[in-house]
Amino acid sequence: MAAVAPVVSDLVDFLNASPTAFHAVDEAKRRLKAAGFAQLSEREEWSGLEPGRKYFFTRNHSTIVAFAIGGKYVASNGFHVIGAHTDSPCLKLKPVSKVTKGGYLEVGVQTYGGGLWYTWFDRDLTIAGRVIIREKTGGGVSYAHKLVRVQEPILRIPTLAIHLDRTISSEGLKINNQSHLVPVLATSIKNEMQKIVGENGPKESSENKNTKHHPLLLQLIAKEANCEPDEICDFELQLCDTQPSAVAGAMKEFIFSGRLDNLCMSFCSLKALIDSTSAEQSLDHESGVRMVALFDHEEVGSDSAQGAGSPAMLDTLSRITGSFNSSNSKLLEKAIQRSFLVSADMAHALHPNYMDKHEENHQPKLHGGLVIKHNANQRYATNAVTAFIFREIAERHQLPVQDFVVRNDMGCGSTIGPILASGVGIRTVDIGAPQLSMHSIREMCATDDINHAYEHFKAYFEEFTELDSKVKVDY
Repeated sequence: MAAVAPVVSDLVDFLNASPTAFHAVDEAKRRLKAAGFAQLSEREEWSGLEPGRKYFFTRNHSTIVAFAIGGKYVASNGFHVIGAHTDSPCLKLKPVSKVTKGGYLEVGVQTYGGGLWYTWFDRDLTIAGRVIIREKTGGGVSYAHKLVRVQEPILRIPTLAIHLDRTISSEGLKINNQSHLVPVLATSIKNEMQKIVGENGPKESSENKNTKHHPLLLQLIAKEANCEPDEICDFELQLCDTQPSAVAGAMKEFIFSGRLDNLCMSFCSLKALIDSTSAEQSLDHESGVRMVALFDHEEVGSDSAQGAGSPAMLDTLSRITGSFNSSNSKLLEKAIQRSFLVSADMAHALHPNYMDKHEENHQPKLHGGLVIKHNANQRYATNAVTAFIFREIAERHQLPVQDFVVRNDMGCGSTIGPILASGVGIRTVDIGAPQLSMHSIREMCATDDINHAYEHFKAYFEEFTELDSKVKVDY
């Protein structure tokens, strides 16, 4: 049995550190800083950018953009980008989450994205996300953003016994997202008999001041945030599985995990950028800017201040170009036409139990390499030129690639690719590693494809400038 490759183990660590988009960005930020990337603020001027240096910034702490400026970069040179997303379908707590019925304390949640919600039943669940904390500092008050994650399982969405739903075997599970997806936190009687107490006794003030959430839940959150319950101003929390990500299968050839869509591509692109710029002279001969952009809110359409539909990408390209030459406003347009985007989002692998769901000549296999996605109606932004460039990089390194189009009688999903291609005007190829169980609470992909993706992305960063100089289209 083959040993687990370091990049695969590293991905598992990344997944286990990233139960939410906020945590994924925090882990990416930690890795970038360790690799010598300097943090920028969008609220400040970027006048001090230098060739050969590496930078990143975050937006809303759920989107992160990192870039390395080539040693030979001048304004109007191109950007070589890999774009992915940090969010995944999940159940998010409602602004008023307190639900009490039938002798149970429950937590009100809303669905985020197109999840396979039946997979969330009978799982050991917890909560994670961010909390806004009121802090007293030097006689004044400030407000801090803190990430929280309750490690132990505290929630469960129980299924109904088959004896009470005799038609489930013949008609299938039918879920009402409002009524049935309400996790149980505790029983009312146990909560009354044994109030949660802290080191100094019961926290009665939290029960009096906040009626939107169960005091029991607030106590658990406050403990993780290292604050008092009445210091919690607001939060964005979601349910997540407590089962860790793992290398699995009889031959240790799979990764079983939540959020592979799309933290897998986020990780591979981030690691490729870091490793392609880690050597002391790795940027000396680079004339472009290598970039990774990991956006939030792809699963719900990208229309937010931190989504791919926002001006974030265009703002970034403009600010980098302008920091090297602010006198010529036309340089950005030239830079965009010299740029290239790899839109990296997981792809649908052929399912052995549903073979008829794939078009006969387009059946991506696990271990088969990255999948180039095509759609004549521009649900994917790939064209012949962009597909060729990405495939040529693979051929140079003997890396496998596959092609996918959806059947003509089925609907097609979309990615950030068409959004950025149309909004920015950048050449784009849509690709992704093949996986099964997409949008389930527990997904799976192949370990070989993690290696393929990482090597492919790394080669793209290192070789695109030279390859693109040989591609003649608009001449």
